[in-house]
Amino acid sequence: MPVQAFVFPGQGSQSVGMGRDLAEAFAPAREVFQEVDEALGQHLSKLMFEGPMEDLTRTDNAQPALMAVSLAVLRVLEREGGVDLRRDVALVAGHSLGEYSALAAAGALGIAQTARLLRLRGNAMQAAVPPGKGGMAALIGVGMDMARAASLCAEAATFTDEAGKTCRQIIEVANDNGGGQVVVAGEMAAIDRVIDLAKAQGVKRALKLPVSAPFHCSMMEPAAEAMRKALDEAEIKAPVVPVVANVTAGKVTDPATIRDLLVRQITGTVRWRESVDAMAAMGVDSFVEIGSGKVLAGLVKRINGDVATRSVGTPADIEAYLATR
Repeated sequence: MPVQAFVFPGQGSQSVGMGRDLAEAFAPAREVFQEVDEALGQHLSKLMFEGPMEDLTRTDNAQPALMAVSLAVLRVLEREGGVDLRRDVALVAGHSLGEYSALAAAGALGIAQTARLLRLRGNAMQAAVPPGKGGMAALIGVGMDMARAASLCAEAATFTDEAGKTCRQIIEVANDNGGGQVVVAGEMAAIDRVIDLAKAQGVKRALKLPVSAPFHCSMMEPAAEAMRKALDEAEIKAPVVPVVANVTAGKVTDPATIRDLLVRQITGTVRWRESVDAMAAMGVDSFVEIGSGKVLAGLVKRINGDVATRSVGTPADIEAYLATR
């Protein structure tokens, strides 16, 4: 039998229409979408099903929406297919907001509570930095890794102003996605400099990402404070299977530690490459992406070509997955 990890996607995996076919086909999926809508006091599922994309991509909408699709898929697998996380899955993990989905999947957080936390998280991350002041860039190419990206950031952080004074700006590694892809975040002028430096040093692709704020860097400290207050009041239970945390790439089951790591995750690097390597080292040989899109399955395959990967996000995916059990 394969040793499975269920992994949950983050921002960027959203698309208009996501979850609609699940809602049409499965009552458990409809129940999840209704619970999220009620928790937020918003018809979020209508936005997911019909768009517009501009509104769906707003971080305060995208975060709970992506969680909703992931949990809808999981509920269908559990109720229609007899999947039991405790029995069938060794570990769970998620990319950035996907860590909240993983925690909800493993019973550490309730779905309604997770939706409200992600709405707050999205709003807090958006409000932490004025529009246009910060951004993110992807550095992609053979040999691009966390160490090289950190070196480029260190060089891009310093500049000489008009008076000839040496100044520093914030730019840090935000996501170590593996497979030659690292994302950096920081002040916009520093983002421009790191792109120019990367291109000058022969990096295959260096481009700004279409995001509204510099996530996962120290500029997000106001958002981390907001989440610390919210998480202090949140009920967090021990997950039924261990969660591999973004900021440590290690297993966690203790609620107090989970709380702390979720706060640190706001400003910390998403160590996805290390997380996948750690799960493989723990014996995982099959990674199943639960939710919208196929981004994580692709990243996992580039990190470790020896493991099996699949994405389960549509009724056809669910049928195909259950047929292999």
